[in-house]
Amino acid sequence: MSRAFVKQDDENPVEDLPERPVSSAPNLVTPQGFAAIEAEVARLSEALANAGDDRAERARIGRDLRYWTARRGSAQVMAPPPDSETVHFGSTVTIDRDDGRRQTFRIVGEDEAEPEHGTISHIAPVARALMGKSVGDVVQVAGGEAEIVEIA
Repeated sequence: MSRAFVKQDDENPVEDLPERPVSSAPNLVTPQGFAAIEAEVARLSEALANAGDDRAERARIGRDLRYWTARRGSAQVMAPPPDSETVHFGSTVTIDRDDGRRQTFRIVGEDEAEPEHGTISHIAPVARALMGKSVGDVVQVAGGEAEIVEIA
């Protein structure tokens, strides 16, 4: 932008923040995930209204608000899994890995995923390997094999 369009008394212009990248995958979410998106949009809207004259803070909040508003607009709220016979979006799956580890994951939306808390994104390789499978099926995961031992 030309300096002709910037106020002369502006000693510290705010650097343009890059937009948060939005995944090209379908934005599938659980009902809880959609509620969390709604809460984040409300929180950021309030924070923006209360940000005062801090341009850097307003820019950061505005960027995050645009991201979450876009995610809310593209959200596809998925119904709970129809059964526990096969793995679906929203299923909680327990697997026994060939290295002896037993792991339990719930398959959720990208923004909901927190692997350290037992939730993984539906686009994660392990989730994709599990989708549509049943108890007793063996899948290839992370260079090894895993058997599905429970679906809830």
